[in-house]
Amino acid sequence: MSRAGKKKPVGFATHITAGGLAGGMEALCCQPLDTIKVRMQLSKSGLAPGTKPRGFIATGILIVRRETPLALYKGLGAVLSGIVPKMAIRFASFETYKGWLADKTTGNTSVGSIFIAGLAAGTTEAVAVVTPMEVVKIRLQAQQHSLADPLEAPRYRNAGHAVYTIIREEGIATLYRGVSLTALRQATNQGANFTAYQEIKKLAHRYQPELQELPSYQHMIIGLISGAMGPFSNAPIDTIKTRLQKATAEPGQSAFQRIQLIASDMWRQEGVRSFYKGITPRVLRVAPGQAIVFAVYERVSTMIEKLKVTTSEDHYSE
Repeated sequence: MSRAGKKKPVGFATHITAGGLAGGMEALCCQPLDTIKVRMQLSKSGLAPGTKPRGFIATGILIVRRETPLALYKGLGAVLSGIVPKMAIRFASFETYKGWLADKTTGNTSVGSIFIAGLAAGTTEAVAVVTPMEVVKIRLQAQQHSLADPLEAPRYRNAGHAVYTIIREEGIATLYRGVSLTALRQATNQGANFTAYQEIKKLAHRYQPELQELPSYQHMIIGLISGAMGPFSNAPIDTIKTRLQKATAEPGQSAFQRIQLIASDMWRQEGVRSFYKGITPRVLRVAPGQAIVFAVYERVSTMIEKLKVTTSEDHYSE
């Protein structure tokens, strides 16, 4: 068994602390790319004859010029308020599911079991935290008001006001609009993400048996590679989900009918490329984001576990 496989499982408090810090760092670094991605997914640019869809650099420049650089961080409050429970649930549930699926005699987990554990962890976080957080975030990001002009009042002032307004005007169920698509996206994301991360990490340990812990830069590289897997596999799901969560519901329409209508309109009016709108900023956001998450998570969790051991030894030596 590799050194990585001999490590004791970390506690739930460690998942909360390390995951929360990792997620907060990711959000602060990558939120501008997420805002650009959402604007691109909602954009209808390029529909006029002879015009091309606006690229991610042009979209970013347009946001900054019209709405000030701070507009790139619209929706950050919604992201930060949900990042601690999201990351805690992601890592804690993944380890729990992985433990359930491990071989009872050897304790080893197969690649297939890791993938299933990742799928289940992604679904869990989508239902518990991600869907309502993203509905609020997308509503805030979709507002094209200038932060430099106090007379240009936005519909939603902040994350808390957005939640209050959405529940009052559209009902609490609106916060869970697109939950099936979000769960599907998060499940495929985390299935690919955790499987690639765990397997590449095992490979790194195999080629460096002298290392007890991999250095942070290696965790970042592994996280970068694994983080890029999901966006390419589920870009159409994410684009449809974004449009569904931004729109208001039509009376008498089921969620499936709304999804079908959005997808058919995109296909008919904008073509197959519309399903991959925002893929560049999404990959540029998700892949480095996962590099940051895994590097910070591994470092913080290792520090916490070492601190626990030191505290325990000091206690018994008294």
